[in-house]
Amino acid sequence: MASILWIGLAALGLFIFYWKSIYEALCERHRLIKAMAKIPGPPAIPILGVTWMLKWKVEGLVDQLFEWFSIYTNEGVGAINLWLGPQPMVIVINAEYIKAVLESNTLISKGKEYSIIERWLGTGLLTSTGDKWRNRRKMLTPAFHFNILNSFVFSHDKEAQIFVNTIEKFSDNDKIFDIFPFVKRCALDIICETSMGTKINAQINYDHPYVMAVQRMNELSFLYTRMPWMWLKPIWYASGYGNEYDHTLKLVTDFTRKVIEERGREFRQNPPQHPTNGSIEGTKKRYAFLDLLLSVQDEGKLTTEDIREEVDTFMFEGHDTTSSGMGWTLWTLAHHPEIQEKVIQEIDAVFGDSNRPCTPDDLKELKYLENCIKESLRLFPPVPLFTRRVEEDVECEPTLAVAKRSILSNCAMRFTTASAHP
Repeated sequence: MASILWIGLAALGLFIFYWKSIYEALCERHRLIKAMAKIPGPPAIPILGVTWMLKWKVEGLVDQLFEWFSIYTNEGVGAINLWLGPQPMVIVINAEYIKAVLESNTLISKGKEYSIIERWLGTGLLTSTGDKWRNRRKMLTPAFHFNILNSFVFSHDKEAQIFVNTIEKFSDNDKIFDIFPFVKRCALDIICETSMGTKINAQINYDHPYVMAVQRMNELSFLYTRMPWMWLKPIWYASGYGNEYDHTLKLVTDFTRKVIEERGREFRQNPPQHPTNGSIEGTKKRYAFLDLLLSVQDEGKLTTEDIREEVDTFMFEGHDTTSSGMGWTLWTLAHHPEIQEKVIQEIDAVFGDSNRPCTPDDLKELKYLENCIKESLRLFPPVPLFTRRVEEDVECEPTLAVAKRSILSNCAMRFTTASAHP
């Protein structure tokens, strides 16, 4: 009897001690639900939200999102509300709202949806926030100087030639084939050399462990993002995906650490030359992204793990977005033969019958091709959706306020609407 009394008193004491926190949490939750109710969106049910309506396959999910965006855009709505399980998300579809988010100096914290890749990328430039994000961005900007980028043009040209030779075999028949896997491997080869200063020959060695691991990491990350119930660790690991993710993550990060170690020794024994002008003829060593990080490490500003985070971030962001842009550009050109013919004529005018490598000066002459690439990027943005975590209330308009701690999602798909681009 006495033990029951003591347990009861302990429970009462804990309740009294935490009642204020519990009360504030309940009030905040009520305020959040009330604020979200003011924003239109598909019907949600308790616990599951709108996840019960989402299509399983990627193609179906994309079509479904486009349909929702089109419906609400035509109604003149600037943002819609989606409940992904118990978590609310505001999808911004108004161009002015999108601009406000992109130009904001405070809305830089990433949403919960990025948590799955934080274990892979750590808190690199993509996932970091606050002063760390600002300092890293300032520190890494020199890596994208035109002279450094130009020093890799010949590498790009070489990998592009391998790509052309690979897909040329398909030109002998009229069968439709998926070009994207070939584009992705080409981009991976280019990014590996420019970021890590190493070659993996993904276009030739299809079974390279790193190539396969990066591909699977992308698949698992996307799967995790679109299934909110997987955000619960017990479910994530019970499904088998958690253990597979851990195993694949180890393969990717071990490869990166090995490259950093080997490149670090080479860097200190024979530092690469900084290109001083657009010409790289005679340059034996090129200044890869990793080399910049190693030079900063020598100044005591970065640890080895910091370098690993940034290299993996550059690899993830670089090859995925680049391959998407390349793939959709080729797709749009294939669907518009008359435009494709003009691109061919421009290339012939610059290169003629020569098989010489492409140079930075040649790229400046390909104005029409550049416009085609930019139009393709508008129609099919490599990053069509991204999220920001709102740390404080944001007034989008008098009737629309995004509540504190909600997730604000910016939809770049807005660039395809007729009102923005008549």
